[in-house]
Amino acid sequence: MDSWAASRYCWLLFFFFPSAAKENLEAPSFQSEILYQYRYSLDGQLSYLSRSSLQGSKLQVEALVDVHLLWRNPYDAGEQLLQIQIHDLQVHQDQEQRKSQTINDDQSAKRSMNTTELQQPIFLHWNNGKVEGIYGDKAGSPLTLDLKRGLVSLLQFQTHSGTVTEDDISGSCQVTYRVSKDSVLKIKDLQGCIRPAFGFSTVNKIFGVQWHPLSKSLYSMEGHLIKSALSEESHAISLTLKSSLGVNITSRQHLELVTQVPGSKELPGKSPQEALAAVLRKPQPINIASDPSMRTCTQCPTLRTYLKTLAKKKLKMDVSKASTTWHFCKVVQMLRDAKKKDILLLLKKVQEDRLPFYIEAAVAAHSTASFMALSEFLDFGNTKQAPLLEKFLYAAAFSPHPSKELLRLVQDKLNGKKLDPAIWETGNIVIGSLIGKLCQMKLCGLQEVRHGMETVLQRLKNAKEDSERVIYLLFLKSALLPGSIPTFLHYAEVGSATVSAIALSALQRYPAQHISSKVKMAMKRIFHEVRRRYQKISRLGAAEILLDNDPLPMDFANILLATRELEPEMSRFLLSKIQSIVHSHHHPTRQVIQDVLKDPQLNNYYFLSSEVGSSISFSGPLAVTNDTLSSFGLDLLFSEFGLLRKSISTFSIVSHGHQLHAAQVAIEAKGFENILGGSTTDGEEEEFMAGMSAVLFDVPLRPVTFFKGYTDLMSKVLMSSGEATSVVKGNVLLMDHQQAIPLQSGLPTVITLQGGLGLDVSADINVNLWEQEFTTSIKTRGALTIDFQAELDAPFFQATVKSQTEVGMATKFNVAARLSASPVLMCLQLREEDVSYREIFLVSESSANHSTTVRKGRWITIPGRELPFHRANSEMCKILHAETMEQ
Repeated sequence: MDSWAASRYCWLLFFFFPSAAKENLEAPSFQSEILYQYRYSLDGQLSYLSRSSLQGSKLQVEALVDVHLLWRNPYDAGEQLLQIQIHDLQVHQDQEQRKSQTINDDQSAKRSMNTTELQQPIFLHWNNGKVEGIYGDKAGSPLTLDLKRGLVSLLQFQTHSGTVTEDDISGSCQVTYRVSKDSVLKIKDLQGCIRPAFGFSTVNKIFGVQWHPLSKSLYSMEGHLIKSALSEESHAISLTLKSSLGVNITSRQHLELVTQVPGSKELPGKSPQEALAAVLRKPQPINIASDPSMRTCTQCPTLRTYLKTLAKKKLKMDVSKASTTWHFCKVVQMLRDAKKKDILLLLKKVQEDRLPFYIEAAVAAHSTASFMALSEFLDFGNTKQAPLLEKFLYAAAFSPHPSKELLRLVQDKLNGKKLDPAIWETGNIVIGSLIGKLCQMKLCGLQEVRHGMETVLQRLKNAKEDSERVIYLLFLKSALLPGSIPTFLHYAEVGSATVSAIALSALQRYPAQHISSKVKMAMKRIFHEVRRRYQKISRLGAAEILLDNDPLPMDFANILLATRELEPEMSRFLLSKIQSIVHSHHHPTRQVIQDVLKDPQLNNYYFLSSEVGSSISFSGPLAVTNDTLSSFGLDLLFSEFGLLRKSISTFSIVSHGHQLHAAQVAIEAKGFENILGGSTTDGEEEEFMAGMSAVLFDVPLRPVTFFKGYTDLMSKVLMSSGEATSVVKGNVLLMDHQQAIPLQSGLPTVITLQGGLGLDVSADINVNLWEQEFTTSIKTRGALTIDFQAELDAPFFQATVKSQTEVGMATKFNVAARLSASPVLMCLQLREEDVSYREIFLVSESSANHSTTVRKGRWITIPGRELPFHRANSEMCKILHAETMEQ
């Protein structure tokens, strides 16, 4: 292209695309023999998201910054070595805050902070606006270095539009530049930054936090010189379960050119390293990314101090009380900082009835020392320790963020030992849960994970008894890995009634994206009994998987048509399930079913009515907030003889796209027809038994058998103490989150969240064979405590914003039935007791001159209520209640 054509092309580009012609600014640089002086200010503030009545904490700092060119590349004036020095640093305290604070001295609100360390210069290798390296004479304190890193990060920008990856105090971040005449807009993607590893987060996102950051910087240029720079950054961090509970962190930097005065001459040298050698004896490279750390707590109690007072304390370990849960979280924090010998001493010294509490705390502490102490203290070959071993195993299963060390500890304790059968069963289920969580943390490639999965799959393949197959399938159900779906499909189709039911219950736990066409084909074969006959629980399980996971219109139509050929109780259950989906506004397959039911040949009395049978599938909301939808579901399946076959009660939580099975309790009874002189419709002789299985916070628990066989039933009835069977009882750490947020201003902030739950769930089933009556009762009592705080640090100032919340709750779910009536009379009652709610908000500030804490709170009681089911249930409850009163 000749010169005329080139000039014409540039003219056309400018005419039609003026923004493109103005996109590049002059490369930034400083001139030699000039000292540039800037006025620098930074603000930092912590405040509550929704508590305007309680002020947060605000910090404002001003300083002068000298920038002096020491060296520049003779072949590229944009590559320079700059000396940057902060001086005349002054801290301003908010005047409104001072009115409510007690200051320990009489200094003014404006305090000079000319410390020697802050005045130490920092040397910046600067290449056309990009930071190539930072150097100092010696390493300073982390907080002082962060202030200097923040200043240097503000000096990093580019003079042409585009998106690049930059390293600054926030880490390695993707940054977008928009350049216009004499100005540069810089937008940083803080969520995508890669920074040094720090902290941890809960695997289950419902028990975590939401983080919404924003960072923008605007540069004003005058030729090649930075005239001013303004950076604003904000972070909104809140609980996923309750977005109004959280903090807002804001930060602002402003750099403005004040004056230019004569400076010293440039240093000779071919490279910046040679120039550095002339001013520093041993130049120390400084990483530009902040290296976060936790503030050391000087007033927190230590385990050694706690041990001295342990014998004098008389703690009431009622796990359903908030005071016990707060104490649990306190002990967890102490154990995290304790040594192995002190933890081991605690376990040996504590009273026997309190041991389960401290074992749960030691697992939740999740430190190397606590694991070593547990390994030495627990003896899996000692049958006397069986209750403690089960506590340890379940505490491991509920770990909010397990590690390979915890998995290895559990595996080592189970391998090569002659174990109590219950401990062996529980241990296998727990290992599956740990593997599942590690895979959610993208740690499926760990050797311990691969070995655990390979071992179980081989043992499942070689198992000769159904009892073994059930345990290994429960292992896979706990892990819930997509790779286990083919195994579940195999045993769902070819396994015995018990094995098939377990495999299908596992498939029901998978989200819709894993229910492929292959899975659906297998479910259709089971429901329609294409290859062999299946028990009703397996057939209904297959139908539910089809109905809950985006069924094809033809699949739903075939299920609906099949209800006319099914036994009355199965038909009644499926029709109830369909009606429940139609009436639910949140069910994902509701629209598909509604579209099919537009066909009058299907949507009519003949197909959708079922006057015979007592089985029911019911679901409905318990509580709806801006953040969560809590729902309750109940499935009751009766035999054709009118006896309860299986009941499943489910409490679920959906929040911001995440779903959690908070609790699911299934009670199953088989073989009662044989005792009462009836028989099953399929002619199979079922074993006489009653048992229960449960899932708590997505962790399956070991199934519990109430009785097995008539002799066992009679012995337990005669020897019964009248007490309910404990499903789960103890303390768990539900929320455990720690996150560092290095603000570009250099003010490091650490977010911590700790939520403890004390839970006591018990169940009872009573069967009166003579009166043909039965009652089941599931009682749940618990306390939830949440400690959420944000800490902001500077070399001369510390601030903390904290909220503490506690909730005490109790529910009781009863099922009463009279089987002698025709039809069977059954009453369902779900009672929610009074809920106590307490919250405390604190703002603390401290420096060399003052220390204050402002505290506010409230305590309310939410009245209890009885949750209604359907109208027919209410009528049955009235009849049963009236008959009971007559007796």
